[in-house]
Amino acid sequence: MAYRDALDMQGQLVEQRQEDLIPNTVLLLEHPPVITLGARKTENRLLVSPQVLVQKGIELVNVRRGGGTTAHNPGQVVLYPVLKLQTLGLAINEYVRDLESIGIELLGRFGVECHRRKGYPGLWTEQRKIASIGVQLKHWVSMHGMAINVSNDLGIFGNIVPCGLEDVEITSVSREAGRDISVDEVKDVLGRLCVSHWSSEEGDEEGDCDG
Repeated sequence: MAYRDALDMQGQLVEQRQEDLIPNTVLLLEHPPVITLGARKTENRLLVSPQVLVQKGIELVNVRRGGGTTAHNPGQVVLYPVLKLQTLGLAINEYVRDLESIGIELLGRFGVECHRRKGYPGLWTEQRKIASIGVQLKHWVSMHGMAINVSNDLGIFGNIVPCGLEDVEITSVSREAGRDISVDEVKDVLGRLCVSHWSSEEGDEEGDCDG
């Protein structure tokens, strides 16, 4: 799904969740090549001009999530939870830790060990970054979320300084596992983990997961 279309969908779902018209919902998507600029302008750093990105067929989009510049392309799974945090008893910091925990558990299912790094949101395998996290809350309903490199072309990250961090090596689940990992299989496991972590007490124990 095109990034801007997914952003519009999230906005609509957030409004519906605020009014309790839908249960807590998760989107699991892939995007065509796109680079996004986050709310922290000091962390938004491109290594090529916007004109060069156009020539490469890479869209450039400004968003209001936390964090800096990141990139999405096919083979990367993006997780967009639309959650009313009050229904889960979560503060924002706890929610971000939950995202990280889900990612760590997910990658462990595929034989990849990863960890947190203090002060650097996202997930890391040794010194290599494998997932990015950037969130936004609107009246305590979440949008944006986590992007996990599964089997995507990592060359797109050569156009940016990821999240404003110099000399960061980007990796993927397939590279770390030493074998091709199915995006569909990752989505299936990830959806189940989201339900197990975020089933609320409002009667939506089955949860909603759209892939």
